[in-house]
Amino acid sequence: MQTTFSEKQLRDPGTQRANEILRSCVHCGFCTATCPTYQVLGDELDSPRGRIYLIKDMLENERVPDAKTVKHIDRCLSCLACMTTCPSGVHYMHLVDHARAYIDKHYNRPWSDRALRWLLARILPYPGRFRLALIGAKLTQPFKRLVPDARLRAMLDMVPRHIPPVSRNDDPQSFAAKAPRRKRVALMTGCAQKALNTDINDATIRLLTRLGCEVVVAAGAGCCGALTHHMGREEESHATAAKNIRAWTDEIDGQGLDAIVVNTSGCGTTVKDYGHMFRNDPLAEDAARVSALAMDISELLMQLDLPEGAHKETTVAYHAACSLQHGQQIKTYPKTLLKRAGFTVVEPADSHLCCGSAGTYNLLQPEISAELKARKVKTLEAKHPDLIAAGNIGCMMQIGSATDIPILHTVELLDWATGGPKPRALAAGGPGADPRAGEIPILR
Repeated sequence: MQTTFSEKQLRDPGTQRANEILRSCVHCGFCTATCPTYQVLGDELDSPRGRIYLIKDMLENERVPDAKTVKHIDRCLSCLACMTTCPSGVHYMHLVDHARAYIDKHYNRPWSDRALRWLLARILPYPGRFRLALIGAKLTQPFKRLVPDARLRAMLDMVPRHIPPVSRNDDPQSFAAKAPRRKRVALMTGCAQKALNTDINDATIRLLTRLGCEVVVAAGAGCCGALTHHMGREEESHATAAKNIRAWTDEIDGQGLDAIVVNTSGCGTTVKDYGHMFRNDPLAEDAARVSALAMDISELLMQLDLPEGAHKETTVAYHAACSLQHGQQIKTYPKTLLKRAGFTVVEPADSHLCCGSAGTYNLLQPEISAELKARKVKTLEAKHPDLIAAGNIGCMMQIGSATDIPILHTVELLDWATGGPKPRALAAGGPGADPRAGEIPILR
């Protein structure tokens, strides 16, 4: 694609990067075939190619964004399926992130939109506030029909059936390896996950220590910054990310780290991009070191010789989170690990398509999100599985709100199969529990 940015414009690092990305696009349109919003809406401007044209025009002409441009860019899920499909290597993620930051600085959103985004940015990244908000929302649920805004109703729909107790494993501390120590790793405990499902981090710590890892929860680490980053709130997201970089750098320079483990794939995609986000910052070197050490939990487990398990009469439908299969290009590891543990693994049709969660997307674009959720749940249920496994808390909440099939994090199943406790989601009599699923033999 030909661009006409001036030399002055190209002095801005964000514009310079956008120019590189735009020039790599060859207008082929392959991206439209795998874009969820294009499949739902059928509008060229709701495809990556269409959005690229809108972004190019906005940036080149330094336009104040208009409502039309903002609407179509807001509708992007950032699922990054287009990056997997693109034969030219267009780095759409960096382009749309820059466009969102530009919009945040130059576009005056309607007050209701501004208020909702402010609210999300002030609650979701803070586990304590989020937990209180969930309790309040649960009390409000019986009056949901009286709420006029569809986005607020969507927020009430996403409240979990049970708000989990606080886990002290999320506090800064170190967990000793329970086998000969092979690695020392930092676990990113995240933000929303600590309010929505504390079992995931608990299972991760049990499994890793059982396999010979010392696990550290670093003081000062918290939200990865993705939630505000994808809303274009660049200063807020960078401030949050900087705290993580400093916290993990202290561990790297102290007793050392072999990996920074992330068990929420949306966070993992962002942490792995810290090197780019801070490339022109005094923290650039430390950010690059952190990004180089960041690993999804499935990547680390592939290095730790997970024991093989006997066949279990349990069929697991694996949902591939977009941030894992497209953002991090990790496609086979979770399935390989589940099969190794003895589960029968099946995949739904169109497994490359987004479930509609996408961070705050299901709250900001509830109609499109609901359509994508219905499609995803239909394809998963068509496989008649006993369980659904996923590697991202957002996907788990999205899918779990629309099916009675228990949905668990991959690491919960692997922990259970190698000696850990039965996942709470499968507790006898629990919501959506399958009594057959509790009888699988575990490895000792």
